[in-house]
Amino acid sequence: MAVAPRLFGGLCFRFRDQNPEVAVEGRLPISHSCVGCRRERTAMATVAANPAAAAAAVAAAAAVAEDREPQHEELPGLDSQWRQIENGESGRERPLRAGESWFLVEKHWYKQWEAYVQGGDQDSSTFPGCINNATLFQDEINWRLKEGLVEGEDYVLLPAAAWHYLVSWYGLEHGQPPIERKVIELPNIQKVEVYPVELLLVRHNDLGKSHTVQFSHTDSIGLVLRTARERFLVEPQEDTRLWAKNSEGSLDRLYDTHITVLDAALETGQLIIMETRKKDGTWPSAQLHVMNNNMSEEDEDFKGQPGICGLTNLGNTCFMNSALQCLSNVPQLTEYFLNNCYLEELNFRNPLGMKGEIAEAYADLVKQAWSGHHRSIVPHVFKNKVGHFASQFLGYQQHDSQELLSFLLDGLHEDLNRVKKKEYVELCDAAGRPDQEVAQEAWQNHKRRNDSVIVDTFHGLFKSTLVCPDCGNVSVTFDPFCYLSVPLPISHKRVLEVFFIPMDPRRKPEQHRLVVPKKGKISDLCVALSKHTGISPERMMVADVFSHRFYKLYQLEEPLSSILDRDDIFVYEVSGRIEAIEGSREDIVVPVYLRERTPARDYNNSYYGLMLFGHPLLVSVPRDRFTWEGLYNVLMYRLSRYVTKPNSDDEDDGDEKEDDEEDKDDVPGPSTGGSLRDPEPEQAGPSSGVTNRCPFLLDNCLGTSQWPPRRRRKQLFTLQTVNSNGTSDRTTSPEEVHAQPYIAIDWEPEMKKRYYDEVEAEGYVKHDCVGYVMKKAPVRLQECIELFTTVETLEKENPWYCPSCKQHQLATKKLDLWMLPEILIIHLKRFSYTKFSREKLDTLVEFPIRDLDFSEFVIQPQNESNPELYKYDLIAVSNHYGGMRDGHYTTFACNKDSGQWHYFDDNSVSPVNENQIESKAAYVLFYQRQDVARRLLSPAGSSGAPASPACSSPPSSEFMDVN
Repeated sequence: MAVAPRLFGGLCFRFRDQNPEVAVEGRLPISHSCVGCRRERTAMATVAANPAAAAAAVAAAAAVAEDREPQHEELPGLDSQWRQIENGESGRERPLRAGESWFLVEKHWYKQWEAYVQGGDQDSSTFPGCINNATLFQDEINWRLKEGLVEGEDYVLLPAAAWHYLVSWYGLEHGQPPIERKVIELPNIQKVEVYPVELLLVRHNDLGKSHTVQFSHTDSIGLVLRTARERFLVEPQEDTRLWAKNSEGSLDRLYDTHITVLDAALETGQLIIMETRKKDGTWPSAQLHVMNNNMSEEDEDFKGQPGICGLTNLGNTCFMNSALQCLSNVPQLTEYFLNNCYLEELNFRNPLGMKGEIAEAYADLVKQAWSGHHRSIVPHVFKNKVGHFASQFLGYQQHDSQELLSFLLDGLHEDLNRVKKKEYVELCDAAGRPDQEVAQEAWQNHKRRNDSVIVDTFHGLFKSTLVCPDCGNVSVTFDPFCYLSVPLPISHKRVLEVFFIPMDPRRKPEQHRLVVPKKGKISDLCVALSKHTGISPERMMVADVFSHRFYKLYQLEEPLSSILDRDDIFVYEVSGRIEAIEGSREDIVVPVYLRERTPARDYNNSYYGLMLFGHPLLVSVPRDRFTWEGLYNVLMYRLSRYVTKPNSDDEDDGDEKEDDEEDKDDVPGPSTGGSLRDPEPEQAGPSSGVTNRCPFLLDNCLGTSQWPPRRRRKQLFTLQTVNSNGTSDRTTSPEEVHAQPYIAIDWEPEMKKRYYDEVEAEGYVKHDCVGYVMKKAPVRLQECIELFTTVETLEKENPWYCPSCKQHQLATKKLDLWMLPEILIIHLKRFSYTKFSREKLDTLVEFPIRDLDFSEFVIQPQNESNPELYKYDLIAVSNHYGGMRDGHYTTFACNKDSGQWHYFDDNSVSPVNENQIESKAAYVLFYQRQDVARRLLSPAGSSGAPASPACSSPPSSEFMDVN
């Protein structure tokens, strides 16, 4: 049954109910002569009216039939015509089926045909004649349909069989093409596409010459691309891509060639530009960007070895350059991109992927680097793509090359995943089954969700064994891996640099380099230092000094791991304790800061600030001398190496002035350190309640004294009780009331300049041990792999839930290698992170260039007839030079075509000897399995013939010493 037409996206479609009826198949002969059809009808009518003229009529009909090709069928009865066109299985009432052809017939002709067949008289004057669709066309040259035609008003739609019947019976106007349209399937509905999309196809270098081509809404962008390549005679080896010009005048890339014209929202009259990649691997659309960055360095006629191409450092992007150079020199992966195999596997709809953008950006980079037309390239586009999909790589901070490599491999895998819809896969434990069976099941489950060139090239299989320490339950699982992160054998010792401050003021501070246990305590540090100084560990106090104050005073039982390598550690010789005990006769250890009064600008120039300087002290004061006067004398003795005592002349000079000052003070006491305008908050001394804050002053030994005393004597400095920050602000919280008070020595600028020798105060001597360097013996790569497969106990932060005990347990865990990939990436864990420390291990790891044998580490039953399955050759190394805070990444890589090793340092590339590859900087190693290398060497393996990594080197005079 016919339904009123609807407007869809500016196009007219016909909707029909969907019924499972079967269409009449086959094509009937079509007559293209309207005149012939009319003559035949007349002749047949004549034969029916006058039998005597039968012979002449038959002869005339035969002559007409011979004059045209193909011949039409004899007209059936009118009732039969009506049934076949309107109601039969081939009639108008049949449901629409996607992909079928339907034809447009001019409405006036069809109405006349209806009147003819319903009139019941074949000789009626209402005979419609041949089909004439002239009123549906704009012109008779391009035969383009008029715009805005409406079904039921301007035309009717007939299925193919009904159309062929009518043409065979009545013919089609000479020269007119049939108006054939396809049924397309849209979401939840089927329609006859009356108006296809007309696109204007142009080339990027000739926008003035266009080809107008019609496409169905259900045609793929791939068909548009193939059509454009055919129209513009593009060579098969040339790379092309499409851009669509939108209504705003900007261009949008048509990334996914598998989506339809409808999904891409292309409209009639839209300009589609086909772009062809240049010989140097770049796209013309990126030419302006390249010119702004690097074209000045490029020689258009330059032709070098493919793959020998540097990458410009965009600002702390050496980590990215190093990872890219390593990956670029993986032969099978590079061939995969150079041969455009990735185009058919781009997965634009993977929710875990990057919509194919990472894969395309990497492909562009590979094609440029391996074109042989660049000395170096600028990876701006790739850097922006990475930052867009991984915010941790935004900006220009330094990062880890292994972390970037991990992200890139995962991104490429998801962008190229052949599995378009991932199914749910339940992970199963071994449950006592044979390892071979469980491993095969695990790998098949992995491939059901993950199938890409990255899986084919880089993925292997672990065997993980967990054992519960309580019930002995054993859990065995097989897990895929993309790289091995192997630990380095770590020394249980560490080196700490400290400054020892002796009690004897005549001795300068000493710098010591101590070897202490990594998991030791502060007491171990004191024991190690006592061996150098001869001072008992009980007479030492350890402090972290930062910004002229004590950042922390360590207790003997605290762990050494709380001391960072960058901390300034001072060890003081003392003869007592900080925590004073009432009734004890031990000396009191007082923390002492040095401060200088500095005038600060104020509206009345009356404010004086106090600034810390020098190194703080821990001073032992005998209990019987713990008065302000006694403390002053003890401090003068401790500072005697760099503080000069005033002579008699200096004291006389200050008498008159001191008398005036003392007359002004009602209560002599320790100097205030605050503003003269608001002395109350800074007031200190005997009257300020110091005895309430100092546990060791319970006998009030300082509380009844006055200092400076009223006598004719010049004092170099004044004393002030302060808090641990070195300021005079004190709180009344319980914590502060019972806290250890600190003493500040406050200097007037003039007095400090005359009597304080800053150069001598900062002086120190180096102990012989400072020249000691802890030798680190090199380790073999095999030792690291053995350590990787060693049984370990899970940490408290990462327990395992035992299904038998129903509890989280610190189980033992062991990893074994079951199946190895074609390309094995080994990450050396040089960076060590703990709660208190971060360090880089610069241990030399000895790794083989060729014949790295993994047969002793693979526990899967091995194929002894093919030992190459377990032997690997080195093809690339990512290096890291420097420490934790700063560093630089470079790459050693073997060219797949020439077999020559090169050193990649950002945009600089130099040939190197094999003996230069092994160094303490080696961080990530890339190994290729030998059977894969031989496969690639064979003519069927690749279009080129990559050389073995282990091949001869050029003369040493051409090499650059990179170590």
